[in-house]
Amino acid sequence: MPNRLAHETSPYLLQHADNPVDWWPWSDGAFEEARRRDVPVVLSVGYSSWHWWQ
Repeated sequence: MPNRLAHETSPYLLQHADNPVDWWPWSDGAFEEARRRDVPVVLSVGYSSWHWWQ
């Protein structure tokens, strides 16, 4: 699976670059591929959390 996030500048996208998910950065190509494959686009809004344990 190609790693499309490896060269992004966003820290959020980079932390997901090694996930076993076929992530695409926001681009016309991502939407064109979804149309070609007739699949939905799942959008990540960039949520990240930090947990504090003592």
